Amino acid sequence: MKKIGILGGGQLGRMLLQEAANYPVETWVMENDPACPAAHLCHHFITGNIRSFEDVYQFGKQLDAITIEIEAVNVDALEQLEKEGVKVVPSPAALRIIKNKIVQKEFYQANGIPTAEFHTVADKEGLKEHFAFLPAAQKLGEGGYDGKGVQLLHGEEDLDLAFDAPSVLEKKVAIEKEIAVLIGINSKGEMAIYPPVEMVFDPQLNLLDYQIAPADLEDKILWKIEAIALKLVKALQSPGLFAVELFIDKEGEVLVNEAAPRVHNSGHHTIEAHTTSQYEMLWRILLDYPLGSTAAILPSSLVNLIGETGFSGNVRYEGLEDVLAMEDVYVHLYGKNQTKPGRKMGHVTILGKDRHDLVRKAHQVKRLLKVKS
Repeated sequence: MKKIGILGGGQLGRMLLQEAANYPVETWVMENDPACPAAHLCHHFITGNIRSFEDVYQFGKQLDAITIEIEAVNVDALEQLEKEGVKVVPSPAALRIIKNKIVQKEFYQANGIPTAEFHTVADKEGLKEHFAFLPAAQKLGEGGYDGKGVQLLHGEEDLDLAFDAPSVLEKKVAIEKEIAVLIGINSKGEMAIYPPVEMVFDPQLNLLDYQIAPADLEDKILWKIEAIALKLVKALQSPGLFAVELFIDKEGEVLVNEAAPRVHNSGHHTIEAHTTSQYEMLWRILLDYPLGSTAAILPSSLVNLIGETGFSGNVRYEGLEDVLAMEDVYVHLYGKNQTKPGRKMGHVTILGKDRHDLVRKAHQVKRLLKVKS
């Protein structure tokens, strides 16, 4: 039985472990919090710092393969483990590219992958020579996650709000739609692509509000999106499950926003809505099994459950019974005992045949189900 490790024990690790029961694996998780959502679902839990070389190395050297649920891990340790024969998914080289948004954007530029015009800045002082470039999104090179580390700068008057750290200044795009595509790629280079999903974001929290799958796209736009996403993943030269987020601008141009080298929030719907979930796909990649079918069973919508403004403390779900009574609606809670404003606490997947009905039900779920304390 292969020993497979996961760095990070949050909600993505939890859902990955829920799928592991279908495979002959011994699961290991390392996280600094013994009460994390994934801790009770693995065979072996190790308390450790995923950013520490020594902790990651000691954890990984006893494993057959290791993967991540968040990019903020010690890549040097993963490189050493790879040299010693441990299968690392995604590869440390791909992880180095993606975990730093400056390196990621430069990678797109070097590989002819369309992305918004950008500049890199070392600190707040460096922004001053780019005032004419504004409005633009400033993205921290490293450390941003779940909407944090990204902000829109409109002009010189926003200088005091800017991040004082290495970052990317990305030209504001007139966005028509935001799209995400999941792609699985195994060690042989074989690829499986999921139908694109359309994402709607909360402008205040900069988090996914709800999404619809499949996205409503013209064929020529769909083909362009798939071609760009496949080109990006091939260029990374790494096995793994990758989420590629893209913009369609008002002129119909397709631009890559960013990529994630792991199971992703935009793929939660695949648990109920697709033949092979993103979590099953990653297990197949880790274990060198054949890739699964990405066919949709039914169209779907997905709603994020976010901690309500003004509520912090022991979590309480208001309206949960009402939502559970809805037909073809699936509630996933992440096992977090404490809520706070903007914290992701779960998601709800809705299945259906009619796009209008899916959007209606998504808004109904948002209205009924509240995360409070």
